[in-house]
Amino acid sequence: MKRYLYNDLISWKSSKDRKPLVLFGARQVGKTWLLKEFGRRQYKNTAFVSFDRDDSASQLMATEKSAEKLLRGLSAITGIDIVPNETLVILDEIQDCPVALTRLKVLAEDAPEYHIVACGSLLGIALHEGISFPVGQVDEMFLFPMTFGEFLLANGKDKMQEILAECNWDMINALSSEYIDLLRQYYYVGGMPAAVKAYVDQKGLNAVRNVQKRILNDYDRDFSKHAPARVVPRIRMVWQNIISQLTKENKKFIFGAMKKGARASEFEEAIQWLTDAGIIYKVNRVNEVRMPLKFYEERNVFKLFILDVGLMGAMGDVPASQIITGTNIFKEYKGAFTEVYVESQLATTNIPVYYHSVDSSRIELDFVIQLCDNVYPVEVKAEENVKAKSMKIFISNNPDLKGIRLSMKNYENQSWLESIPLYAFREYLDGRS
Repeated sequence: MKRYLYNDLISWKSSKDRKPLVLFGARQVGKTWLLKEFGRRQYKNTAFVSFDRDDSASQLMATEKSAEKLLRGLSAITGIDIVPNETLVILDEIQDCPVALTRLKVLAEDAPEYHIVACGSLLGIALHEGISFPVGQVDEMFLFPMTFGEFLLANGKDKMQEILAECNWDMINALSSEYIDLLRQYYYVGGMPAAVKAYVDQKGLNAVRNVQKRILNDYDRDFSKHAPARVVPRIRMVWQNIISQLTKENKKFIFGAMKKGARASEFEEAIQWLTDAGIIYKVNRVNEVRMPLKFYEERNVFKLFILDVGLMGAMGDVPASQIITGTNIFKEYKGAFTEVYVESQLATTNIPVYYHSVDSSRIELDFVIQLCDNVYPVEVKAEENVKAKSMKIFISNNPDLKGIRLSMKNYENQSWLESIPLYAFREYLDGRS
């Protein structure tokens, strides 16, 4: 499978200022596979170590402090000669060996000619719990579930992905029905690589759903295994409430909807744990739509999204018939699927993302994004029917801004609003950022 991040890895390899790389990402998004594939295709050989399986590697990191001895030890453990420019060293599940992060600093300073990558599914949690991170001594990248464009590539639709990447609106509009059909498929399968592979290998929709359920079970086991015992019940409560809260007209996360009298302070740690694990995205509200958005952020008012639209369908036991065939998926659930899809595509960019609402009015902007030197209110519609007053009223009150509307309608550019097809949004962002 082709991942967009692969090109970034190639750029890292050829960079004159290359440092050891740390790859972040949630469990099951394909970090280990991608790094092994990168090593297979770009290097003569790969020296792979997983700290959750190899105690000798952890002991090496704990006892040796020189770059020379560390590299010699890794070579002995893996049975691979580690040669500059010819060998990729992969340190997997590095959160299970915190001292290994410290050793990356030594390798960066004393052995910069070696190509070293570290990754870990729960590294974000480990860092939040106080593990020292070699700031400034490593490069960082983030891997997310596969985007819709990557889903097209996995299904052999390279030309259709290329048309999106080129923002060839005439061709995109002409192929809209095929793109919509493929987007329906993506809504069911999602972007978790194992689910996509099951779909591409034509193992059937039930096999895809079984993969998704297994991933959800793995996440649940992580709650018990890695989170503090006192927080686990609240983590599960937040996790299990995300879908129901997204289906409401006001998608702001309401603590009282989980249990009567619930307070934010009770659940802050649980939300932080899920965010650090990379399996939910937190989108804060801004009270003004102005540059820079960060200045107007309200950290105590937010929406929560699950990381993948396919997993959302599995959590809700939504039948394939409601997603892949018919029109129900674009009418029911009050656009929850569509917003999760949009946020999952936004998460793969470096674009600041918020939303905007005013408690004293019915105006709500589903998302607000910051592109270069401008802010854009974003309205999300699940169908072609785009009748809604919020965006029009907001722009009439803020004529210096231009809105973006995402829907199943064809591309159209008006003076006050740019209408983007949902399936073209991620590639559109690449062209703008």
